[in-house]
Amino acid sequence: MEQRLANTWRMTVNEKKFIESALVSGLRVDGRNLYDYRKLSINFGKEDGSAEVHLGQTRVMGIATSQLVQPYRDRPNEGTLSIFTEFSPMADPSFEPGRPGEFAVELGRVIDRGLRESRAVDTESLCVLAGKLVWAIRIDLHILDNGGNLVDAANVAALAALSTFRRPECSLGGENGQEVIVHPPEAREPLPLIIHHLPIAVTFAFFSDESTLVVDPTHQEEAVMAGRMTATLNTNGDICAIQKAGGEGVPQSVIMHCLRIAATKAADITVKIRDTVEAYNTERALQKIKRHSAPVALDVSGTVPNVRKNQVKSEDQREVSGSVGTQVEKLKPMNERKNSDQSNDIEETSKFSKKQKESQSKKSTQQASPKGSAEEMKAISPATESAKIASQTHGEKTLKDAVKPKHKRKKKAPSAVDGS
Repeated sequence: MEQRLANTWRMTVNEKKFIESALVSGLRVDGRNLYDYRKLSINFGKEDGSAEVHLGQTRVMGIATSQLVQPYRDRPNEGTLSIFTEFSPMADPSFEPGRPGEFAVELGRVIDRGLRESRAVDTESLCVLAGKLVWAIRIDLHILDNGGNLVDAANVAALAALSTFRRPECSLGGENGQEVIVHPPEAREPLPLIIHHLPIAVTFAFFSDESTLVVDPTHQEEAVMAGRMTATLNTNGDICAIQKAGGEGVPQSVIMHCLRIAATKAADITVKIRDTVEAYNTERALQKIKRHSAPVALDVSGTVPNVRKNQVKSEDQREVSGSVGTQVEKLKPMNERKNSDQSNDIEETSKFSKKQKESQSKKSTQQASPKGSAEEMKAISPATESAKIASQTHGEKTLKDAVKPKHKRKKKAPSAVDGS
């Protein structure tokens, strides 16, 4: 009532007469029909349980939270559901900060009556420990911009927030089984609320002429209207609540006509909410799959993972081959190990001596004359050949080692018998 009077003071007489004359002729200022809704859009936040609703120029944000509290004595097995509204001067100059006004209290009661009295939310499923701990669900409705019909926009925001809200999972433990353990989302997946149906609020505005009524009144139409009625229904056509906020009286035939219109509008809005919530849940599931996938370090070119995988494989192969080699060496007998160690030492010494001889031969060739170089090379070559042969013979001995080479064999002296 306060908000409607504030709007009336800001409007001129000519604007009021123009709106009234247009409605009598079946026209509205924004070009809609009398029973048409404005464009409805629902946006969800990053966290579960937050939603922002746009109904034309009206913007309302709904946030759902939960807390463990003690239940009421008369209902020890049921949780609680409460709704709080916040009217900011940013949304409308007629709203005052601080204590909520008459219109804010009425808005909260209309939405609370439609949700609680119709048992839309299963409160028994919110019980953790009978008589001791239950979940208390709280819905905070923030009015961001007042473009008219705040009740319907706030109702949709509350339903969207409840549909996407998830509470932590609890379990009982301890020695006596009376200790409540609240599991974080990383340990166990949070649980959604059990919602039986969606009660949709549809607001009608009545004017001086009883035959003229509109659905979803705007900010200017609320300043001219003579009365208002809000009917809350679900898709089955069940009437959850009706609120008649003063003004002129309305006959029964008009009320029944409003209920028939509200049933069709409630079905359309319910489909809109469910479709948006389903799209949000699918997107949330995809993000969860991406978040729990195996972490792989990716480069811009996308070649780093393959390189790292190949490096890991090569290192694993080296470790396996090294371990196999050590095991084979352990299985060999002691004699073979000693022989192999001796042969390795002999090979190292022979290589070192060979390098020394080659360096000495190079120096001698540089100092010597060209004539003597050929003779010296001939003299050195047998020595190098003998060193090579010696290095080869230091290994395992065979039958070939028993036979001396030709240049080492002694020439026999000619006997007297041969001379004769």
